[in-house]
Amino acid sequence: MKTTDHFKRTIQMYLEQRAAEDALFAKNYRNPAKNIDDCVTYILNYVQKSGCNGFTDGEIYGQAVHYYDENEIEVGKPIQCQIAVNHVVELTAEEKAEARQNAIRQYQDEEVRKLQNRHKPRTATKATTQEVQQPSLFDLGL
Repeated sequence: MKTTDHFKRTIQMYLEQRAAEDALFAKNYRNPAKNIDDCVTYILNYVQKSGCNGFTDGEIYGQAVHYYDENEIEVGKPIQCQIAVNHVVELTAEEKAEARQNAIRQYQDEEVRKLQNRHKPRTATKATTQEVQQPSLFDLGL
């Protein structure tokens, strides 16, 4: 899973929990003009403009809530970056099964490649392809 997906899921889980506990926020969270992708873009632009490298959970969650609370907010342009998240996201049974199948498929592909490479003839190295010139009887001038 990409780090941005992990970050997005962490933010979304927080927002869903907050919406379940706060009816006023739930109304803003269900706004059809808002979405989690724009929320993440807004947060990333906020972080980039600040010039800081690390933030508390509260600061980031606060920006996510701010995005949903404001009707007119400038999201900014999407940013390509790596995000480190220090939260563990619980996967659903379906996601675990999919990850397991991907791992099995990757392992099988690696093993097939190993078997295919084992049957290929090895190419000779320079040292073995160079023949040592043995002088013949005619070369000796006897």
